[in-house]
Amino acid sequence: MKVAVVILNWNGKDLLKRYLPSVITHSENAKIYVADNASNDDSLEFLTHHFPEVVILKNTTNSGFAGGYNKALKYVEEDIYVLLNNDVEVTHGWLEGILALFKKSEVIAAVQPKIKSIHHPTQFDYAGAAGGFIDALGYPFCRGRIFDHLEEDKGQYDTTEEIFWASGACFAIRKSCFRETKGFDETYFAHQEEIDLCWRLKNLNYSIWCTSESEVYHQGGGTLSSSSPRKTFLNFRNSLCTLLKNSEKNPFKIIVLRMLLDGLAAIRFLTKAKFSHFAAILQAHLSFYGLMSEMLNKRKLLKKKKQEFIVGSIVWHSFVLNNKQFSQLKTDNK
Repeated sequence: MKVAVVILNWNGKDLLKRYLPSVITHSENAKIYVADNASNDDSLEFLTHHFPEVVILKNTTNSGFAGGYNKALKYVEEDIYVLLNNDVEVTHGWLEGILALFKKSEVIAAVQPKIKSIHHPTQFDYAGAAGGFIDALGYPFCRGRIFDHLEEDKGQYDTTEEIFWASGACFAIRKSCFRETKGFDETYFAHQEEIDLCWRLKNLNYSIWCTSESEVYHQGGGTLSSSSPRKTFLNFRNSLCTLLKNSEKNPFKIIVLRMLLDGLAAIRFLTKAKFSHFAAILQAHLSFYGLMSEMLNKRKLLKKKKQEFIVGSIVWHSFVLNNKQFSQLKTDNK
């Protein structure tokens, strides 16, 4: 089973300088690529000079996470793609647990490791934690992270479990599955494209897993900060696109509820004087309505399957029932 570790980069010389050495040191028998999204810093010169063993894939434009990987992976022929953010530090043996799962069953299409914060090493990271889920309304959450509440890692998720989505921060997928689904939806540009891809895989009867036998540390915000209104815009818009494309149920009923809940989220930003984020949610909905015809056409071409969700509304659980830990959700759902 041949493995490619593919790192997407855009003006990330400093991140490559800090984190790439750990990838090279701990990725025995894997071929390492950097897919560059038309950087205008000296990332490529730095790589050529300091890491000549790394294969550089040059994209001619910056088409985001989705388009950047789609373009680069056309030239990567290893059996397993491990898509890795350029702000991730890996650990000894990090690939072993991931590959063990792929060898276990051909039904397993994608795998993520346990992802922790590099700034707070005992804490789970926002981007994926110990495996992702969504509620029936399309809001994402994780084992170890519900909205902005991050749990300490006390071994509570030291298991290998089937999940709903694997994090794009460290996303391992079979080449055959990536190509069968035609990869990421480039309309998304960035954010939640991995959730869309995982949902499409699950609708094709594949499964997604997280393994605690592998552990990495994520800096976060290397390309787009969590405080960026652009990130808010992409998250809210792309979440609605994912629902419309993939939900087996009538998506319009769900979208009406989402309009109300997203409106409450916008008002919450307004009360905190975060006016740019308030505007970003409004713009996200307007953009989604403009994309609705395109998403409906894509919906017609996709297989849909009834999916089971852990909770109906993570908003209800988090803000009304005050359930801030994943274990509380599972107990409440029994």
